[in-house]
Amino acid sequence: MTLLNDAWLDVIKQRAPRVLFDVAAAAISILVWRTLTSHMIVKATVQTRVAQAREDQTRTMAGVLYSVGVVIIVLVAILMILPEFGFDITPVAAAAGLFSLALGFGGQYLVRDIINGFFVIFEDQYGVGDIIKLNGETGRVEHITLRRTVLRNSQGAIVTVPNGLVGQVANLSRDWSQYFLDVTIPSEVGVPQALAVLEKCAKELRDDPAWSPLLIDGPNVLGVESLALTGTTLRVQFRSAPTRNDDVARELRRRILLEVERAGIKLVSANRVVLSGPEGPSAISPQTSGKSQGGQ
Repeated sequence: MTLLNDAWLDVIKQRAPRVLFDVAAAAISILVWRTLTSHMIVKATVQTRVAQAREDQTRTMAGVLYSVGVVIIVLVAILMILPEFGFDITPVAAAAGLFSLALGFGGQYLVRDIINGFFVIFEDQYGVGDIIKLNGETGRVEHITLRRTVLRNSQGAIVTVPNGLVGQVANLSRDWSQYFLDVTIPSEVGVPQALAVLEKCAKELRDDPAWSPLLIDGPNVLGVESLALTGTTLRVQFRSAPTRNDDVARELRRRILLEVERAGIKLVSANRVVLSGPEGPSAISPQTSGKSQGGQ
C-alpha cells in the first residue's frame, strides 16, 4: 500500500505542474478572449432605435464569438492534459477531424452565412433602419442576424436574404443622397429665361427655413443637359439628407411648375397624333409612331 501511494505521489509530482500550467493557460486565455470580445460591443450613446439595434447586434456577435472561443480553448486544454494521464489522444483527434469534415460538408452554406454575416456587422456595412439595395431588392433593414438579413420593400413585403448571398450592397441612408432633376422646355423658349426661372426656384428653396435643414448642397442649376428635336433639357442638382431626396424633389418640381406658369413658359408635353386611313381614324402615341416608322 505504501509503495502504491508513493507511486501516485511521484506521478502527481511529475504531472501536476504541467496540468496546472495547462489549466492556468486556458483560464488566462478565456479571460483575454472575454476582454477582446467585450470591446467589440458598440454601446448606444443615444437612446434611439437604430443605436439600440446596433448595440444588440454587436452584443450578440460578441457573445457568439466568446462562446465559440471558450469551447475551442477548453477542448485544446483537455487534449493537452489527457496525455499527462497516459491517454492516447490520436483516436480522439482523428474522430474530431472526421466530425469537423462531415460538419463542414453538411453545413457549408450555414457556415458561409455566419461568416459573411459576421463581416457585415463587424464592418458596419448597414444596420437596422437603413435603406439599402441588395440583390435587386430595395427596402428598409428590419432585422439582422449572423445568418440572415430581413428587408421590407416598398410594397410592404418582407424579404429574407441569407448573408451568404450578400454581395454588392448600396446603402442609401449614409451621409447624403443626390438627385438630378431634368426640366425640358420647347426649342422656341429662350434658354436664359428658363435658366433664370430655375435659379429663382433653387434660391427660394435654399432660403426656405422649412426646407433648408434637409439640404446638404444646392439646389444648383447645372445648365443645358441635352438638345433634341422635342426641346432643350435643363438639369438641376442637389444633395439632401439621406432618404429625403424624393421629398425635396417634389417640392422643387412644384415650385418650378408655379414659376414657369407665371413666366408664361410652357414645358414640353406628350402629343397625341391622329392618323386617318381606310379603316378610320386611330390615335397613337409618339413612342408607338416611332416604332412603326422603324418597322417600315
